Amino acid sequence: MRLHDIEDFYDDEDGFEGRRSRPRKPKRSEADRFAASSGDPEEVFDPQSPRSGRLTEQERARLAAVRESALAGPPLPPGADRWSTWGDGEQGPHPRPEWVVTELAAADSELGILKTGKEADVFLIQRAVPDTNRGCLMAAKRYRSSEHKLFHRDAGYLEGRRMRRSREMRAIANRTSFGRNLIAEQWAVAEFAALSRLWSIGAPVPYPVQRSGTELLMEYLGDDDGSAAPRLAELRPDQEELQDLWLQLAEVLRLLAGEGLAHGDLSAYNLLVHEGRLMLIDLPQIVDLVANPRGLEFLSRDVANVASWFHSKGLPEEETDPMTLTEELMETAGLT
Repeated sequence: MRLHDIEDFYDDEDGFEGRRSRPRKPKRSEADRFAASSGDPEEVFDPQSPRSGRLTEQERARLAAVRESALAGPPLPPGADRWSTWGDGEQGPHPRPEWVVTELAAADSELGILKTGKEADVFLIQRAVPDTNRGCLMAAKRYRSSEHKLFHRDAGYLEGRRMRRSREMRAIANRTSFGRNLIAEQWAVAEFAALSRLWSIGAPVPYPVQRSGTELLMEYLGDDDGSAAPRLAELRPDQEELQDLWLQLAEVLRLLAGEGLAHGDLSAYNLLVHEGRLMLIDLPQIVDLVANPRGLEFLSRDVANVASWFHSKGLPEEETDPMTLTEELMETAGLT
């Protein structure tokens, strides 16, 4: 396995142990949480979530499917929350890694919340085939709509992304409840598409397993014992390692620029280092340098952010000059 964007990690009986674990709350299945809600589809809350709020239409449909699966199917294995959703969603690109569990007889167990954010929460999921040794860990990223009135990515990143219906565009512009649902779904679709595209061209990103509504299941990137690799911002590399990481970063940025793309929100906090390899995470806002009128602005900001970090850790300014690298990336993208 490789590493994913995880701040906290929960223990489980198989020995997966986090670096900053915290006590687990009493566990309830997704079906139980759905059944315990008020019944109003506009006000379904997860009592274990650190953030409550109105769910998207797609998330309500996903929870309804979880409930139906739990009630209609055979009894779930002990500790499992749902049967595998592999057959229900959009699936990741080929060639598919061997570790991906595609058996519909598999069951998913939610091991805990890994990370909370302004737009989405990330959970740790274990998918396993009962009575076998076949299983894998995945990160489930679930976008929320309740706080999209202040969705910090909306204004600039949505430029160049057009909905087919004017009603949808108006709803997004006005940040109505319907519009916030659409935004959440847009981010999920955009991140899955970006991960699929970048993984297919060999970029260092987690493999996108599947997307169902506003839930993305991605490769959990970490060690077999559950230790999560650090963010770049958490490292104190020596000079040789620092220079190697900078060269890796420049090569990744060239790869993206060659596809006409920029990360759009790049910093030392959404770059991870696993076994010496730099990994890109958090990609829903990926920017098309041509379609987005602010594309060059986002590209320049990405480079400036990371160059500043590397310079602050000891790389000479002539090696991390953001202007030089930005001009090179613009040329690679065919914009000069």
